[in-house]
Amino acid sequence: MKILITGGAGFIGSAVARASIREGVDQVLVLDKLTYAGNLASLRPVADSPRFSFLQADICDAGAVARAFADFQPDAVMHLAAESHVDRSIDGPAAFIETNVVGTFVMLRAALDYWRQLDRARARDFRFMHISTDEVFGALGAEGLFREDTPYAPTSPYSASKAGSDHLVRAWRHTYGLPTIVTNCSNNYGPYHFPEKLIPLTILNAIEEKPLPVYGRGENVRDWLYVEDHASALMRVASEGAVGESYNVGGRNEWRNIDVVEAICELMDEFRPRRAAPDRIAT
Repeated sequence: MKILITGGAGFIGSAVARASIREGVDQVLVLDKLTYAGNLASLRPVADSPRFSFLQADICDAGAVARAFADFQPDAVMHLAAESHVDRSIDGPAAFIETNVVGTFVMLRAALDYWRQLDRARARDFRFMHISTDEVFGALGAEGLFREDTPYAPTSPYSASKAGSDHLVRAWRHTYGLPTIVTNCSNNYGPYHFPEKLIPLTILNAIEEKPLPVYGRGENVRDWLYVEDHASALMRVASEGAVGESYNVGGRNEWRNIDVVEAICELMDEFRPRRAAPDRIAT
């Protein structure tokens, strides 16, 4: 099996690339633009594998994407390339529309052109997996989890752009027959996490004894999913998932943001006590 992974130098994408090599996928091609969130160090554990290759390219570059399909001849696409930070989407929504919506359109158009020229057996087995977020469903309610049939209710430019890309993927399935699968994951955490996200940012700020970032009163509830578990789930969906279906991938581990921050503080106090007096540390 040959898998093309977009955004594979990112936090989740690199975990998928590492899992793919670990689980014996024949060939893996990571396509990544290497923006601020892309980090080749996260691919170092698999970079020397003869089954791994890397292409620096933008998913919005139709020519580069088409050439990647033609040269690599993938059996599956795992599309993770995306702008993914809510605060950044508020400050600069244009990049989110360009990457998440236009970029997904470019990927779908290239995948459809490629799929249509495959022989019958390869066309039957081909999969386009779109890895999305549960933020398209809005805020986590009192029931404690989202379902695949939860109505979409995006509330930020980020989640709206991801919702738009989800709808495009489903439209390409229903309109053109492209064999697609959509997954929606909860908040990931783990190795190589980009430092602007809540958990690594809280840890880094605590180490440096800087104020800890908590949005509002920290009452927002998110489900937390270990990134390596997410990667394993995506590999299972790639091999066993049904075309046209959507799958929510979560950890059943719901925490308020303020509780996450306080838990980190407790661990930091245990393993790396503060140099300054507690009343000098802003939180």
